[in-house]
Amino acid sequence: MYVKDHMTAEPFTVTGDTVISKAVEIMSKNHFHRLPVVDEGGKLIGLITGGLVEESSGSKSTSLSIYELNYLLSRTKVSDIMITDVKTTTQDLFIEEAAQQMIDNEIAVLPVVDGTNRVIGIITEKDIFQAFNDLLGHKRRGTRFVIACEDHPGFLEGITKCFAESDANLESLAIYHSEERGTELVIKATGEISVEDMTEVLEKAGYKMKDIAQTKEDGTVKHYPVKE
Repeated sequence: MYVKDHMTAEPFTVTGDTVISKAVEIMSKNHFHRLPVVDEGGKLIGLITGGLVEESSGSKSTSLSIYELNYLLSRTKVSDIMITDVKTTTQDLFIEEAAQQMIDNEIAVLPVVDGTNRVIGIITEKDIFQAFNDLLGHKRRGTRFVIACEDHPGFLEGITKCFAESDANLESLAIYHSEERGTELVIKATGEISVEDMTEVLEKAGYKMKDIAQTKEDGTVKHYPVKE
């Protein structure tokens, strides 16, 4: 899964000579909090955020009236307050690498640039959360089985065979390691076989269910009891 699969392509941008009040208007009207700042050729030169505007104007603690504050914002340029040392990413980077960039730099947004530093997209922490849900198929119809897993080569073969022989199609698969619970396999599957019958197949094969939940077509989730 790549950055380009979840970024907002051709995002709103402003130039350095845009007044702050206009930038705030764009962010407010479109319900986001960050704007890449570009030169006349569309190349990235900075970033402005709602937090920067509040910090620079002192809007939370200022003694200025709302009229004086608006006047100040209408006379101050974006270039006066923007971040210039902006971390960026490229559209062909794996999304987990972009997520790690955000973690390492304690930021929540990455402008996406091409080889000439022209802004072609933007990706935020919200996009990363959505990618995580998409990867695990959270909203897609199907049944999620959480299975206690032995951490050794070949363990998956037996489990996937159970699903294949039951005409159940695997939509997503992930393995988690926890000091408290050990290793767990999370499988999202679809098919004609019922949840109860698939559970019985797996348990007869010696696998222990940790959690079972089914997502219906309307997105609602039903949880099934598991044996202790």
